[in-house]
Amino acid sequence: MGTTESTEDLFKDFADWCLRNNLQINAGKTKELVVDFRRRRHSPPAPVSIQEMDIDTVKSYKYLGVHLNDSLDWSDNTNALVKKGNSRLFLLRRLRSFGVQGPLLRTFYDSVVASAIFYGIVCWASSITDRDRRRMDRLVRRASSVLGCPLDSVEVVGNREAMMAKLSSLLNNTSHPSTGHSDSSGQLLQVQV
Repeated sequence: MGTTESTEDLFKDFADWCLRNNLQINAGKTKELVVDFRRRRHSPPAPVSIQEMDIDTVKSYKYLGVHLNDSLDWSDNTNALVKKGNSRLFLLRRLRSFGVQGPLLRTFYDSVVASAIFYGIVCWASSITDRDRRRMDRLVRRASSVLGCPLDSVEVVGNREAMMAKLSSLLNNTSHPSTGHSDSSGQLLQVQV
């Protein structure tokens, strides 16, 4: 059986690799998020050190606008989306109180409110809890009442966005048979997105 490297050695190798490849690590901005699903409690791992600087261990981290936590659930992300959605919904209500109506109000919803509520939905829509889904749907229903028209639920938007991501992936895959965008008779196919 071969020897295994310690975590400290792995981080040192990573830092050395970065140095050799002209990549600079900002140790001050680097965080460690430990995900541990073992049933028994274990002592926390030794702190990671990169470039002789101890790295902070966090329970939650915002990465590219999506909140990840050490439980790998979406509760922190949902909390952030609901908070941001409520503040944007306030602006939507204010616009309506100033007499803004119809298509302009809907455009504001789509571009400012919905973009905040549904941010990263392809990542989290299929695996949030029912409680979190209900919280998000309540927010959408409140927006619907401000606009005076029905809006799609989180599930509907999530399914649509997931399907669009799959379709986009297929269309951008040069090795997939459909990327020639023509059928067997040579006719050009049109894909409406």
